[in-house]
Amino acid sequence: MTMRMIGPEVEPRLDWLALCAAFEAGHALPRAEIADSFLYRGSDTMLTRAAIIDGLGSLVKCATVFPRNAAQGLPTINGAVTLYADRTGMLDAVVDFHLVTKWKTAGDSLLSARHLARPEARQILLVGAGAVARSMVAAYGAAFPGARFTVWNRSAPAAEAMARDLGVAVAPDLAEAVAAAEIICTCTMSTEPLIRGEWLRPGQHLDLIGAYRPDMREVDDTALTRATLFVDSRATTLHHIGELKDPIARGVISEADIQADFYDLPAGHYRRRSAEEITIAKNGGGAHLDLMTAAYILRTAQAG
Repeated sequence: MTMRMIGPEVEPRLDWLALCAAFEAGHALPRAEIADSFLYRGSDTMLTRAAIIDGLGSLVKCATVFPRNAAQGLPTINGAVTLYADRTGMLDAVVDFHLVTKWKTAGDSLLSARHLARPEARQILLVGAGAVARSMVAAYGAAFPGARFTVWNRSAPAAEAMARDLGVAVAPDLAEAVAAAEIICTCTMSTEPLIRGEWLRPGQHLDLIGAYRPDMREVDDTALTRATLFVDSRATTLHHIGELKDPIARGVISEADIQADFYDLPAGHYRRRSAEEITIAKNGGGAHLDLMTAAYILRTAQAG
């Protein structure tokens, strides 16, 4: 088979619910073998992730996160994705890094929300106004038709720009916006908790996307102790992401408090247990999810 170069031209044919189905099918296969490496230079991060799934294939993804790029008008996150055939290890595709990252990241949290948010939820708060928050409007909209979106951002102009571009409302006060929301999605690079547990009310669901380093937090300890906790992958979230690593190290929560990850989907354990329960899902990503996403994108490109 000829190796393919897949760019953003395939995106109009992609579908959020079909990606969720690909994630569920991928987690019914044998557990992925994964390996991550993290390099830090001040605020800069270089992350290399690799995965192999028997029956699906293998993938290597290299990502650079340089926050200071924003001041130069450059993307803060860049990288490359290579996808390899399952049985031969031949290079199947080089897939646009930003396309894979966008769909993997938003699809990851969408899958959590489909299992953990109340089905009738329609009031959605996005904390952060960057590229990830913008992609969540389309992702959540696919599973929660008629959803009403509000955005809060530390920088009001960014929130106002997102409101103009996507037709969402701007929240002037974070605490009030949290109290009014049914689904709360955090997409920031905060190193201090933004969401306080005392603001939460029964029945809410929180998707935590932003914290990816050991020094990052988006919700406080009270939020974690009030909620039922889920992760996309125990292997990629518990030991290097501050949202969980820090409170586990201090004894606020334990690893046993994580109720399920996506590999528990086939057994039905990744679910809301009552209408009053507060649920938190930590989106840590992982190369196995990039692999499932890239394989879905390749299949879509081949079908076209």
